[in-house]
Amino acid sequence: MPPILALTLCTIFVLFILKLDREQYPEASLALWVPTVWMLMNATKPLAIWFGTGGVSMEEGSALDRNVLIVLAVLGFMILSRRHLNWSNAIKENGWVFAVLGFMFISIGWSDMPFVSFKRWIRVMIAVIMAFVVATETSPIDALKCIIRRSIYILIPLSYVLIHYYPHLGREYGRWSGALMWKGVASQKNGLTALCLIALFFLVWTFVNRRRTQEKPATPYQKYVELFLLMLALLLFTGPDHTLKYSATSTGALAAGLFLFGGMLWLKRRNIIPAPNTLSLLIGAIIVLGTIIPFTQGFLLSDVAFLFDRSATLTDRTEIWAQCIHYAMKKPLLGYGFGGFWNDAMRSEIYSDAHNGYLGTILNIGFVGLILFSMYFINSARQAGRMMHGNFEWGCLWICLLLMALLHNMTESSQTSFTGFSSALLLFLLVTGNAINNHKNVKND
Repeated sequence: MPPILALTLCTIFVLFILKLDREQYPEASLALWVPTVWMLMNATKPLAIWFGTGGVSMEEGSALDRNVLIVLAVLGFMILSRRHLNWSNAIKENGWVFAVLGFMFISIGWSDMPFVSFKRWIRVMIAVIMAFVVATETSPIDALKCIIRRSIYILIPLSYVLIHYYPHLGREYGRWSGALMWKGVASQKNGLTALCLIALFFLVWTFVNRRRTQEKPATPYQKYVELFLLMLALLLFTGPDHTLKYSATSTGALAAGLFLFGGMLWLKRRNIIPAPNTLSLLIGAIIVLGTIIPFTQGFLLSDVAFLFDRSATLTDRTEIWAQCIHYAMKKPLLGYGFGGFWNDAMRSEIYSDAHNGYLGTILNIGFVGLILFSMYFINSARQAGRMMHGNFEWGCLWICLLLMALLHNMTESSQTSFTGFSSALLLFLLVTGNAINNHKNVKND
């Protein structure tokens, strides 16, 4: 099939299922497309690569991406202004979000490249704006479901088309091994598997939730379309060799998420809902474990690596961790300033990131920043526990996504900011959850 025909058919299919989504949530405002577009941008390659406007330097960034983000930020501010968001209440109800955001801003003061750090901080601020746009929808939960569905409906089929018909965009080869890897719409292999991880879990959760609550899809076609997308996401998740060992990190996180989900349902059938403090302790323990792992050179993951046919070095992560720890211990308390460590020179010396989000956070904003981030995650777990008492299904989804994200963060730098796909999703969950848990009322447009 000619590539242009495959892309055309994919576009028609996506438009069709987006129409189904509209019927699923007809109350969605036009404004909801602003955070949707922002989320799609964060899950995919920079626009400069899509439109061939030049390479993307870590220091300079992409002018095209920057301009689009500015437009989205302005639109977001306009929407929140029309909805009369009470910023003082918003800050009070999301204290740990703004504590992390504030410390990131302060840390720019000791960054070696403050202007670059400031631009990166602005990107994080835009994420917070998008989260409040979702939280001020008439039904924040339905709005966030809509954004997740739209992301899956658009990105999963497009990834398949790019891999099979536009290989220069959808494929890559290992830096040292030369092995073929699929990246689809993402910038690299692990980005695609992380996207599929969320898609797979959300679709499974959707099917189970409909069965438990007797909720029906908007149209008879939707469940079949979503089953097709589930199979397609699984195909992408297993890579060119079609094995669950393709991405050990994502497979392990998915297994843990499904196990927790099943455990929650088992407890619910016995009228037991875990206390918020219990969930907080669980998440706190995972953060401690994730922080220790690089300092023990991955010793705690050696058995897991064996199960996935990985070497004791965890695909050379132990070497990367040793180099990063060397730099981290030079400025352990405050780090190098948000966005002040990773640049093109450091990228060529070590790699592209720390391959451990907890270590990556220490490099950026030190152990002080890691403690703030930890409190943000623990608070998210607590709020998810509170949500379970009013909306068990949504609270269960929330805590499972949080668990998977923090496990994924042990060998990938997926939770060092609010701007990645999964990290933005956790931010949206917390902000919308706080809006519901605290009975926040704002005027919608």
